[in-house]
Amino acid sequence: MPDTILNNRLHSVCPHDCPSQCPVEVEVIDDRTIKRVYGATRSDYHTGVVCAKVARYNERVHHPDRLATPMRRVGEKGDKSAFEPMSWDDALDAVVEGFTKAIDRHGPETVWAYDFAGTMGQIQRHGISRFRHALGYSRHGGSICTWLPDSGWEAGIGKKRGVDSREMADADLIVIWGGNPVHTQVHVMTHIAAARKRGGKLVVVDPYRTAAAAQADMHIMVKPGTDGAVAAAMMHVLFKEGFADRDYLARMTDHSPALETHLESKTPEWAEEISGVPAAQIVEFARLYGSTKKAFLRCGYGFARSRNGAAQMHAVTCLPAVTGAWQHKGGGALYSNASMYPLERTLLDGLDVMDPSTRMLDMSQIGAVLCGETDALAGGPPVDALFVQNTNPMNVAPDTTKVRKGFARDDLFICVHEQFMTDTAAMADIVLPATMFLEHTDLYTGGGHTLLMVSKPVIEPYAECRSNHWVLSTLAKRLGGSHRGFDMTEWEIIDETFKASGYPGADEVWAGDKWIDCAMPFEDAHFLTGFETPDKKFHFAPDWARMGADNAGLPAMPDHMNNIDNADDERPFRLVAAPSRNYLNSTFAETPTSIKNEVRPSAKMHPDDLSELGVEDGQAIRMGNHRAEIALHAEAFDGLQRGVVIVEGIWPNTAFGRDNLGINALTSAEPGPPKGGAVFHDTAVWVKAA
Repeated sequence: MPDTILNNRLHSVCPHDCPSQCPVEVEVIDDRTIKRVYGATRSDYHTGVVCAKVARYNERVHHPDRLATPMRRVGEKGDKSAFEPMSWDDALDAVVEGFTKAIDRHGPETVWAYDFAGTMGQIQRHGISRFRHALGYSRHGGSICTWLPDSGWEAGIGKKRGVDSREMADADLIVIWGGNPVHTQVHVMTHIAAARKRGGKLVVVDPYRTAAAAQADMHIMVKPGTDGAVAAAMMHVLFKEGFADRDYLARMTDHSPALETHLESKTPEWAEEISGVPAAQIVEFARLYGSTKKAFLRCGYGFARSRNGAAQMHAVTCLPAVTGAWQHKGGGALYSNASMYPLERTLLDGLDVMDPSTRMLDMSQIGAVLCGETDALAGGPPVDALFVQNTNPMNVAPDTTKVRKGFARDDLFICVHEQFMTDTAAMADIVLPATMFLEHTDLYTGGGHTLLMVSKPVIEPYAECRSNHWVLSTLAKRLGGSHRGFDMTEWEIIDETFKASGYPGADEVWAGDKWIDCAMPFEDAHFLTGFETPDKKFHFAPDWARMGADNAGLPAMPDHMNNIDNADDERPFRLVAAPSRNYLNSTFAETPTSIKNEVRPSAKMHPDDLSELGVEDGQAIRMGNHRAEIALHAEAFDGLQRGVVIVEGIWPNTAFGRDNLGINALTSAEPGPPKGGAVFHDTAVWVKAA
């Protein structure tokens, strides 16, 4: 058993993508039972704090509905009661048989091992890449979360890293743009509180009055998909009123007269017409930002989950380059530090056996792929065998109706490795029970902080649950796959990866803090030695081709890109499917306290909009577009603009009534430029009384 910290607390790491991946301390009762989870007290970023849903993880790990044994489906797809237990040997044999029959028809690319971030551990999440590569299965494009914001951030800055998040405590102004850390990253709020004790101010840019916006000194209530217009108008003011740091611009950016000429027409009045944010408030915000050298810009994912998401992220990241905020402690910007860890990934991902000519399938297009659409299949055979791990596409993938149609195919063999009987698991032929993070070994990199962390089990695996690594390695060998990673333990892979990456060995790290703080020197973290672009300069004029595709109509300078699903007479509302406080995508949707706190799916709408529709607060409504219509309840809420609808949380499809269609039945699977990415917050809908 791992070392005890104090009071029967053992070290572990939360695997969830909030996006922090936090070290935690777990109160253990015995070898199979935990009581409560706490934040890591020895980390000066986490300071003993943990979100409420992880604090009560005992509800999840000891839930009576956890999958306990392998099962085969004996009834209709989608019927969660239509399964019977089987042995692990029989289950693995059935998977091998299902995959082999599909391969005999179409070759190995007919198998798609489909995964995402149900765990963010480098072993338990990314071992599936080694599995694909060793067996020649279709490669997997993980577009659903970060491709759009990544492209926008990297367009100007060059690499996915930024200022140490602990510097928020030193900031005189913190801007949360497109995120709600009260729901999704509670440690940010801890450091905001420290800054505010010193007199620092908080501005939140978000389409609705989130829990974070409710605490702000200023809330910029923007229409969904129009953040780029607000950022461009702010730059108009910054240059016009003398807030631009021209020495910094000359030294560290590609600034040219063309930029200022471009911004001349991007007035606050122009932005008000697009965004609905009053011109006077845009000017006030720009003056506050421009006059505050220690201004920390914390970019979230929300405003980039739109067809123009990459362009919006790029426009927002231009702000600290205009003012030179990067030069100051407590100034600059952070979106994610995911690329700051120099891990040697050959063993982790099986890069030594990857064939780059094997087709790559876009995970956001899973409905189109399974329905056999030619473009989605990337010129290859149909997908006749599907292995799902770490995700729940029947809930979380866009265009649910098409996803459901694809999963319902009689000729599609499906194996799902899961912790609960999710909507996706209910469509499977074979379901395998999975361990949770407290029951296996893993390696983690922080996105919202700078720690590289290791963890070991703190309790024994529940019933017959097996880790992702065990399942993938065992199944790969039965299928004829060969790779030395399949014969190694998780700890052996961590140890070799650490040493190959220039770090101490795994045992040495475990004997110490159980993490390595990879924080960069101030000059590097603030890009004072140069940005991660080819010429070491920040780019106001991005080379979108460097992001992996042609410009696809993307703006040549920071701007509003009007390619979004705009409201019209038939669909007069713009929908944002935002994160809830008690669910994390579809994770935690089975825990009693989360269900109690969230109550039911509801649509936050302006009272004047409800009145015009003849709908009362709490009344049943229908919401739809050309893809589908769903059932939920109205919630009168004045913390948004008219014409905007907010639905928080990804609920099981069954929570929406007899149609069993959830919120993602309305969202599009259309990829955003320049290289793809899901557009969950870019949806026009109609609303009417049920």
